[in-house]
Amino acid sequence: MMSSPVMRRQAPPSVAANLTRRALLASGLGFAATLCGMRTGHAIGTAARGGTLDFAVLVEPKGYDLVSNTAFAFLHPLAPHYSTLLKFDADDYPRITGDLAESWTVSRDRRTYTFKLWPNVLFHDGTPLTSADVKATYERIVRPPPGIVSARRADYASIETIVTPDPHTVVFQLAWPDAAALENFASPWNGVYSAARLAEDPSFPDKHVLGTGPFVFVEHLVGKHWRARRWEKYFRASRPYLDGYQAYFMEVSELVHAFTSGRIQAEFRGVSPPQREALTAALGDNIKMFESPWLSELLVVFNTQKPPLNDVRVRRALSLAIDRWAAAEKLQDSTFLKYVGGLMRPGSNMAIPEAALIELPGFGHDIAAARAEAVRLLADAGVRDLQLSLLVRDIPMPHYAGATLLSDSWKEIGVTATQQRLNISDWQKRVDHRDFDVAQDFQGDYFDDPTIQLTKYVSPDLSPVNFSGATDRFLDALYIGQAMSPNPVERLKILRAFEQHALTQAYTVPLLWWNRSVAISGRVHGWNVTPSHFIGQDLADVWLDPIENARRSEK
Repeated sequence: MMSSPVMRRQAPPSVAANLTRRALLASGLGFAATLCGMRTGHAIGTAARGGTLDFAVLVEPKGYDLVSNTAFAFLHPLAPHYSTLLKFDADDYPRITGDLAESWTVSRDRRTYTFKLWPNVLFHDGTPLTSADVKATYERIVRPPPGIVSARRADYASIETIVTPDPHTVVFQLAWPDAAALENFASPWNGVYSAARLAEDPSFPDKHVLGTGPFVFVEHLVGKHWRARRWEKYFRASRPYLDGYQAYFMEVSELVHAFTSGRIQAEFRGVSPPQREALTAALGDNIKMFESPWLSELLVVFNTQKPPLNDVRVRRALSLAIDRWAAAEKLQDSTFLKYVGGLMRPGSNMAIPEAALIELPGFGHDIAAARAEAVRLLADAGVRDLQLSLLVRDIPMPHYAGATLLSDSWKEIGVTATQQRLNISDWQKRVDHRDFDVAQDFQGDYFDDPTIQLTKYVSPDLSPVNFSGATDRFLDALYIGQAMSPNPVERLKILRAFEQHALTQAYTVPLLWWNRSVAISGRVHGWNVTPSHFIGQDLADVWLDPIENARRSEK
């Protein structure tokens, strides 16, 4: 291994605990977050120990395996049970900090990553964590055994070997230098599992919750709540502050009343603009609102294995028919949907400029001309009176508004779309088996980087989350090319070629990007907003005012 010019060592947890909260940058890539009325926790006093945090999760998970899933409904209840190798610092996003890793080094050729683990980490069953557990977890992500779906497998295609020279050292050897390697090691989805449990049953994490995180699983009462308590042997001795947490599964229509009645103190995904206004009016200074551009978007996925959607003319016509610009203007006051963009988050430093975006099919400002072209393409393809089934996740905000936008847009070119709303588990089964015409999907990420954000477009034998079924080796080559490129200018050039080809072929196309508003009780501290609703959810640093603890214990 070559000597390393890059080394990171974490301050001991006791020191890190005393760092002052800093104003948040939404990304280091040029898109600053706006924090509205924010009063950060550590700025107002000393963190207090005790109390239970009650928060809402608007969708309930079925199964617990983080490796296989992509929806917030899995991460928000589960993240506090697990530790990851690295993580993003939500107070200074996108700075990367250690979690299980006490320190790490990167070789000069950027192909060898060596991590030294904290020596005092225990799983919640009392067994010690070692490098073997990290290796087993990542082997399962990179080379999943039969029956296990690794949703982000393409993100880790560069990992060639994983070795464990001693119980507290793990070394990743990459086949090529991956520009997003460190960010991928900080993925909030990569909770480290027990190697022994995986050896007994590779599907163990889907049915059981066993990690090394700050909180121990207590119960999942289906249809009601998820409950957890503090892990007293957590390796960061001063954390967590909370005695525990309880996540309530509820409908979006219940959310405002749950806040105003005191049933919940937070909802970490995001509230709609009308909910934001209602909560601010009802609770005033007793509610904190955080706002940021969101690293999430709705996608339109065409089943390319099913005629006539196997014809690029039909797919392109359906994309051309969508008036994205007018929809963004209209929907931003009532939904999360706010921004028009390509494959990268609008405003990030790798996002396509508007002048180039409007030249791509479906993204121009002249909707009349676009729809005339769509009608011509359908006629050229010999398609008349097209009837489509539109598969939609049963998550009202913002999926229903997006689906209505699609059906209304397609009606303008003589295409009828009938919505099928399914819970996330049934939706997932249908798209995995390509049992659909068109599916409304979403892309939610934790960092602005093409290696992370382009996986919906890479061929399905490389990336299981490309539900269109389209195999395109040109896109695959561009994907690997940008990941390997050490030159930012060259990487951006490759990205533009990828975007041009993907949006012209229209296997999967962006609909609209989101804006995020998060509501938290004024007595909850130690949490900060980022552009991703996946970041900062282990709750280790969250604490409640003592007065809040006393008030809630009396209820």
